Amino acid sequence: MNAHPRIPATVTRVAVPPLEDTSTFADRAYAALKGVILSLDIYGQPHDVRLDERQLAQDLGISRTPVREAMVQLEREGFVRAVPRRGIYVVRKSKREVIEMITAWAALESMAARLITQSAEDNDIGSLRQMFTTFENGELHARLDEYSEVNIEFHQAIIRMSGNAVLIDLAENLFTHMRMIRRRTIGEKDRAIRSIHDHLTIIEALEARDTERAERLVREHALGLAEHVATYATYLD
Repeated sequence: MNAHPRIPATVTRVAVPPLEDTSTFADRAYAALKGVILSLDIYGQPHDVRLDERQLAQDLGISRTPVREAMVQLEREGFVRAVPRRGIYVVRKSKREVIEMITAWAALESMAARLITQSAEDNDIGSLRQMFTTFENGELHARLDEYSEVNIEFHQAIIRMSGNAVLIDLAENLFTHMRMIRRRTIGEKDRAIRSIHDHLTIIEALEARDTERAERLVREHALGLAEHVATYATYLD
């Protein structure tokens, strides 16, 4: 007598739904910590911002190991720095570093503008104008923090619409750093009003497919921020 049960010809498959989140604790800790760092008004803080690994792990509900791994990645990307025997601090860029970042961004974004005039769809370019419907006739009708987010999205959109994967990749980390300084500078002097005017002029050049003018306007707009930082950002000294 056969001791083994007969295996049926057809076996019902047990379906298992895919995991919704396949990232590791380190991945999730990295995303959470980077989000917190970007939300900080780091250039408006009178003192350095120190990060406590033990407290962060407790707040996130995980062990310190994935938090430490996340910190290594954030330090590699230039967002935090480890100071021996003192701890880990959020990086505050110097004035020279900020100006160098803006200058590099000017090169990338102006090339993106050139590419947009050559290959972007009319609808995509039109979407840029829609961002500013709450700012009629160049006047700032929404709160400044709301415009700050629109301003940031505008510049990110210019990069994405270039369609150049290498350019997009190069700009990603750079703009993440610049996001913090843009948030601070948009409320200084009359930058918000001038920013709206510059953006609408850039959109007009893109819509007209005026390659040379669009590239020049985008570059000058970015370098205008660099000039502003050099003149007024005493908090970076």
